[in-house]
Amino acid sequence: MTLVSVIVPASNEAALIGRCLDALAASRWPRCETVQVVVVANGCRDDTAGIARGRADAIGARGWRLDVIERAEGGKLAALNAGDAAATGPIRVYLDADVTVSPDLLAGIADALDTDAPRYASGRVRITARGVVARAYARIWRQVPFMVQGVPGCGVFAVNAAGRARWGAFPDIIADDLFVRLSFTPAERVGVPQSYDWPIAEDLPALIRVRRRQDAGVDEIARRFPALMANEDKMPFPVKRKLRLALRDPLGFAVYATVALASRLTRHHAQGWSRGR
Repeated sequence: MTLVSVIVPASNEAALIGRCLDALAASRWPRCETVQVVVVANGCRDDTAGIARGRADAIGARGWRLDVIERAEGGKLAALNAGDAAATGPIRVYLDADVTVSPDLLAGIADALDTDAPRYASGRVRITARGVVARAYARIWRQVPFMVQGVPGCGVFAVNAAGRARWGAFPDIIADDLFVRLSFTPAERVGVPQSYDWPIAEDLPALIRVRRRQDAGVDEIARRFPALMANEDKMPFPVKRKLRLALRDPLGFAVYATVALASRLTRHHAQGWSRGR
């Protein structure tokens, strides 16, 4: 019996999809149920699908199933819907192709979601960064109260069958992760202790572009699904705490503040999905 379906939307991810699937295949899985991995290669101009299919033996050796779907059209939300249509497990894990899960994350999420009550779960995010600017930004972002105390679900989030029943098809929106997280009350969200690596953009223009898209995603949810905002639980970021961070890490805080300010000043330039890498 399949318990978990892992849905991986992947557009031109030939450089990363192999590592993502290798990490999944290396998962420690003590349960008797099986796992289905669904890779949706959407709008690819590279060999994402071929590289994914090349992991069939490693995933099959676990007694798991790998499905690779190719879509000519791009669009992450359509890819998520295609993955959902092919999924057979009651627990759905939505995983970005650039994320590397730790060996125990999948089992930890399955345990947290193995209940009849609606639940949302994610692991402990480890922000990874390359380059001086990105590392400086990451040092501050890791200390933002919501990232420390919340369940942000950056790059990987999961729901059980009762939770997935909260919505039908994914709407055509910017912030799929925010939409899903806010479909659950804070009490219905579970942060498991197992970790995963989530990379961020590598230079200042890309960091600004991604932050601008994140802000636009919040605005869109507030406009189109205002009732969901009642489930927002982001903790305040007090001025005193910001000042302490600025004194402790002037470069990191300067980069973080520059990205936030530039995003706010250029908010009208925000478009749909964009790649930070």
